[in-house]
Amino acid sequence: MRWQKPLATAVVLTTLTTPLTATAADHQTGGACSPDARFLGFSDALNKTTYDGQPVAGLSALNVTGPHSAIALVDNVGTTPARVFDLKVSSKPTVSVDGITILKRPDGTPYTGQDFDGEGLVVERGQRTVLATSEREPSIRRFRLSDGLQIGSLPVPARFQVAPAGEAVSNGTFESLTASRDGRSVFAGMEEPLGPDGRDADGRGRNRILRYAGFSGHDYRVAAQYAYHTDPGLSLVELAWVNPSELVSMERTFVAGVGNTIRVFTVSLRHATDVTAQASLKDVPDKTFVQKKLLFDLVNCPPSGAVAKQPQPNPLLDNVEALALGGHLPGGRRQLYLLSDDNNGATQITRFYSLAVDLH
Repeated sequence: MRWQKPLATAVVLTTLTTPLTATAADHQTGGACSPDARFLGFSDALNKTTYDGQPVAGLSALNVTGPHSAIALVDNVGTTPARVFDLKVSSKPTVSVDGITILKRPDGTPYTGQDFDGEGLVVERGQRTVLATSEREPSIRRFRLSDGLQIGSLPVPARFQVAPAGEAVSNGTFESLTASRDGRSVFAGMEEPLGPDGRDADGRGRNRILRYAGFSGHDYRVAAQYAYHTDPGLSLVELAWVNPSELVSMERTFVAGVGNTIRVFTVSLRHATDVTAQASLKDVPDKTFVQKKLLFDLVNCPPSGAVAKQPQPNPLLDNVEALALGGHLPGGRRQLYLLSDDNNGATQITRFYSLAVDLH
């Protein structure tokens, strides 16, 4: 494929109850999604379930923590507590819940959907801590996994605050978060453009990705901003680190009566330009934006027996918000997992996807 100039965790870790197990909702039928992506299957085993009295729903971020383990952040709503779930996962795929941590303010009271809109997640290297974004303000907070207590936060430049405090649009801020393997860089992606940046005539978003420099468990500072073009009409919802010069991104949209679009790209940072000083990205040349290429469009993956609860161009599709890279698979490809956010709704599904992708 050719490069394109972008066009477009109450209290503590709770006592484990009986984990969810693989069921008939696990589908392993595979097939090609693109020359560089093979679909391995999906599981609906988490859909409309509970764990320790909390709904396993609204899962909006995923981070792989080991060969068969991951952690997922909830996009909580209303008075439900902010929380992360420990997951057992496999490439087959299978997925089950293995623990829960309630995320709490420094005073020990739980965050709720009224003051924490969880969207991006990083498990810090060598630490028992996570970084989690809330797109409400926005914010990037650090929590201990041992008791869920907030113990710090990262600075957010004033212009990235939601208007009128800043130039960001409501519900369009830090949707994605990823970190380098050594923990020295953290990347936070804006779901939508800042007001002065906007979209171009073709509907491509002029989004910004912030790079923080520091070290896991310690203070970070904003070191650079990169310009990112979304495809027309799409929003940037996830990032994953591959190596110092490459990320994976995911873009998404939803049209009522039509369904979702979910596209995954590889992103080159090799010639990335720092645009911090640019008041607006409207007049910067295309070469200023990071380059990306399409890795796969989920609509082209085999349906594999999936059933949708609302119109979709492929019944496999749903509101996919989470993406995470795992280890290497036989043949040199990388494990890639996707996870959908059901928005706690009856017409959407919590679905776990497994793919093998070629990132070379």
